Amino acid sequence: MFQLPADCLNEIFEHLENEKFTLHSCMLVNRYWCGVSVRIFWRNVRNYNTSNFSTLIACLPITSKEILYNNGIFISTPTLKTPTFNYASFCKVLSVNRVYYKIEKLLENQQNISPQSLKNYTPVVAQEIFQMFMKEISSLRSLSFYSYPDMTFNIYFIGAKDCLKNLTELCCSSDISTEIFYQLSQTCYNIQSLTIGFERTITDGIADLISVQRNLKSFDIMLCHGLRVDEQTNIIFSSLMSKIPNTLIKLNVYGRNNYFSLPFIANLSNLQKLKLSFDNNKYFVNFEKLQYTIFPQLQILKIPEKYPINGLLIKFLENNGKNLKEIYIGENKFNCDNSLNLAIAKFCPNLKKISVGIYYYELETLKIIFNNCKDLESIKIWCGGKYFLTEKEALEAFANYSQNTYELILYYQSKELFESPLHPEELESFFIKWTDRKPQKSLSLVVVNYNIYSLNTNDKNIEIINKYIKLGIVKKFKVTDFNDEECDIIS
Repeated sequence: MFQLPADCLNEIFEHLENEKFTLHSCMLVNRYWCGVSVRIFWRNVRNYNTSNFSTLIACLPITSKEILYNNGIFISTPTLKTPTFNYASFCKVLSVNRVYYKIEKLLENQQNISPQSLKNYTPVVAQEIFQMFMKEISSLRSLSFYSYPDMTFNIYFIGAKDCLKNLTELCCSSDISTEIFYQLSQTCYNIQSLTIGFERTITDGIADLISVQRNLKSFDIMLCHGLRVDEQTNIIFSSLMSKIPNTLIKLNVYGRNNYFSLPFIANLSNLQKLKLSFDNNKYFVNFEKLQYTIFPQLQILKIPEKYPINGLLIKFLENNGKNLKEIYIGENKFNCDNSLNLAIAKFCPNLKKISVGIYYYELETLKIIFNNCKDLESIKIWCGGKYFLTEKEALEAFANYSQNTYELILYYQSKELFESPLHPEELESFFIKWTDRKPQKSLSLVVVNYNIYSLNTNDKNIEIINKYIKLGIVKKFKVTDFNDEECDIIS
């Protein structure tokens, strides 16, 4: 029987990295398939279920098993023999919290123990598992660890220098011990993606870790609810942010009930993507200083919730809009004029993707956007809610005014029972207009909603859509909700 070479199988299985059930099935085909797919399945600890941790227990060295036995911890394993593979060595993506949680579940399932015993046993098992990981993993790619009750991280990274030397992705919280940040700063110089959740405590060692990075590309700053922002915290933040290397090309800042000083962003002249996500306009502290900064490489601007008052943001677009390829602007309940949308049309002529809120009386502005942004490929239009824009109006404007745009995402902010639904005749009329366009392009239509009143709830509408899919007029039709990341056209 013809057998694909291992490198071909590996190339195929690589595309299944996030399909854990499919990968598991591949391991059961035969020894040959198992030998190739097992390495990919065990690469990411988030793929592991509780039984996988039983297998890891079987992989522990004799000294670790003796430690468990001496502590009265007895865990049944799939086999008493030496496992076929060194599973721990395959791990490249390690989540400390995920491992700790799964060990708790493993102990709960296998032993009738009290909550106090579970609290005592879990760190003992976790210590032996992590020490095995640190010894067996030759080069860890991604590491994440966040605060967890009764979990001490220091003991988990003993002997981890070789394992962590090629780490490229790190996700952690700011209240981890200084010793761990110090150890990471002595070992990890090539982190490319860094995510820090800033909690109540901000450990001093974070600055050391940031300052030694040689190739940091992406930084996610998450300002958590417990963070108390005062003058002292702002001083600490300013010191931390001054350490960010100018290699950074992607910056995401998330804040909930948090002030955050933004001027440090002006020093990041190589930024290509900037995302500022705050739930209140007033949290854009010092944006007036940022509005005059020019970012020559900036291509993606994403402000998905509240945004600075229009004058500041318009000035920012005047200075940076020409290079933008994608823009996502959220809602601002304090401002109902269309000056920002007109500014987008004027200062951002090279956009390929856009998400905007268009009021029902602003359809002429939408026409201006289509006329000025000749390269626009995808647009997300918010329907319903305060915009009072119906599906019919959005579809008609898209059919009449768009030129090279071939993807329409209808984003339902809300829809009430009294709002007029889209009739099948209106949908048919839209597709007829689209079919008559020159040049003719296949349409991608995405509906994003959380209610039952959007166009897809009418069976006749679905029949019409299926008809045009068969005719090749519609390339893709998808219905999704707000939790689906794919619905966000700016990933």
